[in-house]
Amino acid sequence: MQIVLLERIAKLGQMGDVVTVKDGYARNFLLPQGKALRANKSNLARFETERAQLEARNLERREEAEAVSAKLDGQKFIVIRQSGDTGQLYGSVTPRDISELLSAGGFDVSRNQVAIDQPIKTLGLHSVSIMLHPEVASNVIINVARTADEAERQEAGEDVTVEPGLEEETLQVEEVFEEGVSVDVADEAVELAEEAEAEAEVADVVEAEAPAETEEEDAKQD
Repeated sequence: MQIVLLERIAKLGQMGDVVTVKDGYARNFLLPQGKALRANKSNLARFETERAQLEARNLERREEAEAVSAKLDGQKFIVIRQSGDTGQLYGSVTPRDISELLSAGGFDVSRNQVAIDQPIKTLGLHSVSIMLHPEVASNVIINVARTADEAERQEAGEDVTVEPGLEEETLQVEEVFEEGVSVDVADEAVELAEEAEAEAEVADVVEAEAPAETEEEDAKQD
């Protein structure tokens, strides 16, 4: 379907451009939202008549969006969700969730203004773009955590999917294991040394007794 844009649309064009889009996109979004008109003769004439008014309205909306962006850009919002040990959520954080979160924080944002390709499905800090106006965007940080405490730790740069002290405990276990192997080897060496010493003592006793036995035998023969 050919349409004439009544405002700038990302990846489509500027106000007044005549573009071709899929019928469903036009019927379900652009036309109902007042962002475009069918590109027929009467609508093109209407657009030219109303161009100045549309441009003035667009400028006013952009200025309003810029004022909101100055307050919203860089803001951080916490979302509490349940997840597994690996950080994979048992659900997801959708554009609707984010718009409600921002609205609760005093910013009037619709879900259509939340620019994410797919819902958030992991713990962590997620940068999300908010399209306040076709020409004005703000970036916010969505901090998805299991608890408020974890949210604070994540903001401080900690990876909460790794349990505190786990790496240190693993190293300690490895050290103990290595020490155990060393002790076993040492014990075995000591045992071998003691056996060798005992054998040497027996040999000395045998050597010491051998001459005496020989003398006794010689005396008997005499």
